[in-house]
Amino acid sequence: MNYYDEIKNRIIDNETYCRVKEYSKERNKVITYFEIGKLLNEAGGKYGDKIIEEYANRLMVEVGKKYNRSTLFRMKQFYNMFNNDKVAPLVQQLSWSQCLILLPIKNIDKINYYIQQVSSRNLSKRQLQEIIKSNEYERLDEKTRNK
Repeated sequence: MNYYDEIKNRIIDNETYCRVKEYSKERNKVITYFEIGKLLNEAGGKYGDKIIEEYANRLMVEVGKKYNRSTLFRMKQFYNMFNNDKVAPLVQQLSWSQCLILLPIKNIDKINYYIQQVSSRNLSKRQLQEIIKSNEYERLDEKTRNK
């Protein structure tokens, strides 16, 4: 038995498992926050916009401080921005932090472009910020932009 190879293989297997698990956890978070955003949107339509503040106050006490008003508002904003049938499946490929970076962008074509770049180039949060800051989408020629 080659102990080195066995040790190396176990390390590689563990690293792969950790990456898959992290990806799975992040994907679950994005899907969950999308669903919460949908529920908040529906509740707001029924009970008014103050419902987010009321829910946030209760959730911070019962679940944790990170579920404050701004977090719930971002979830609702996230749902409203990405509830398009063509965009929603693509968004599930992103991390929550990547989604938050895209929230201020109002142009859906621009958002789709950056989602595709994250997917095809396997961009990190920081790399996504850099290409947005460099106005990569705006520097594309018309033909490439319309693809």
